[in-house]
Amino acid sequence: MEATFLGTGTSQGVPVIACECDVCKSVNPKDKRLRSSLLLKINGQHFVIDAGPDFRQQMLREQLISLRAILLTHEHVDHIFGLDDIRSFNWVQKSPVDIYAESRVQEAIKRIFNYVFADHKYPGIPKMKLHMVSGRSFKIDEIKFVPVRCFHHKLPVYGFRVGDLTYITDTNSIPDEEMLKIEGTKILIINALREEKHISHFNLDEALAVIYRIQPQKAFLTHLSHAFGKHEDIQKKLPANVFVGYDGMKLVLNNS
Repeated sequence: MEATFLGTGTSQGVPVIACECDVCKSVNPKDKRLRSSLLLKINGQHFVIDAGPDFRQQMLREQLISLRAILLTHEHVDHIFGLDDIRSFNWVQKSPVDIYAESRVQEAIKRIFNYVFADHKYPGIPKMKLHMVSGRSFKIDEIKFVPVRCFHHKLPVYGFRVGDLTYITDTNSIPDEEMLKIEGTKILIINALREEKHISHFNLDEALAVIYRIQPQKAFLTHLSHAFGKHEDIQKKLPANVFVGYDGMKLVLNNS
């Protein structure tokens, strides 16, 4: 399995529009952060977790020509507003794209992309096939995905575990029974918005506490705000097995 960070930024991305802070003005490519998303390549097939407004740019950057499915963590704009751009995959693959999401997220998709589900469809609109995600594990072509219930302040969201990798974003609370699903994870990707406490995201100390509890071989931070600082400065503050994720970063997992 290969994992690629499509984006590691917050809802505004980095740089932030009209911001003149040192992070937003940085020339280091690792400080340029698109909206958070992850690409998984498993058995030659591609799976994307979340499709935000930068989805088109991310697909072009990775030169993706096939897409098996999209898994959605929740319905916020920075996680679903790229779904219209699946049209190219519809054309190439001659089929709808499979979208996996819980019922509340599906209702939001049907509302926002109402033209996709209209009785009389305009030619060329994206084609989606919605699949229900609940608390139980599910398979896509014999590949097992385990939803992990987390909370984005009061909003229920899902993280996902696939083999030895777990991806959690937009979270500031994970129930103990859900933490059990993460145990044994070798690679943990987790959101860490900034150092200061936040109402709906883990800050650095909270993310490190989860990492310490799970004890993965390696952990990577994502969904990083410009308020957190520059890539190189953040890395200096982290334990030896914790790394700052950056856009385009690739991880290879064997036997998972």
